[in-house]
Amino acid sequence: MNKPQKREIAMRVHYLSHVPFEQLGAMESWFQERDISIGHSLLFAGDALPTPADFDVLVVMGGPMGADDDDRFPWMSAEKVLIRESIAAGKKVLGICLGAQLIARVLGAPVTANPEKEIGWFPVYPSPAGKNDSIGKLFVNAPAVLHWHGDSFAVPDGAVHLLESEGCRNQAFRYGDNVLALQFHLELEKGNAEALCDACPEDLTPGRWVEDRQALLGDPQRFTASKALLGRVLNVFLG
Repeated sequence: MNKPQKREIAMRVHYLSHVPFEQLGAMESWFQERDISIGHSLLFAGDALPTPADFDVLVVMGGPMGADDDDRFPWMSAEKVLIRESIAAGKKVLGICLGAQLIARVLGAPVTANPEKEIGWFPVYPSPAGKNDSIGKLFVNAPAVLHWHGDSFAVPDGAVHLLESEGCRNQAFRYGDNVLALQFHLELEKGNAEALCDACPEDLTPGRWVEDRQALLGDPQRFTASKALLGRVLNVFLG
């Protein structure tokens, strides 16, 4: 297997973490293999936010809070300002689950309760516009990916709707070349998913689009395939 190509100028990633049990997951090794430096702000621990000058890529992770819970979480308003400034500065911005919803809010789109919770391994497939997009094309075979969300974003004006599923129409969008929002979790490895199940067992109430713990964790090949797909997405998005 060919080793990942090293960059002449090191890329700097900074990620924002909202809860202890949602970290970079499989993204961490992908970045490390490419000598990409990793910084972080653990918002739940009171870490300070960076400025856009401090990084090349901002990764906004998931969490159980809502994208409009500014009153409950004092750091959320400042986080949205950072996301807005990062987009304006032309930085790469990747949002996952809550992170995707925060990007949508910054770009003026609402985030509301999805008709049903979507938790488990369910296929996503390209939207009509996504079929012609370099990232959307990676999902042409409708891979099963790991979902864990109760809310959903609307696609912002000026963004390209990339992916959808039976349980949730808006699964991903791209805003220009530098902003990517994913509602689902390609980054979760089995240990990360176990931590999520342990932290949020109340979410696993039966539903049409809710799998139980055994279904979520029982097939290690799904995590392997998800990690490989994550790598392809990052290769396209980060170049």
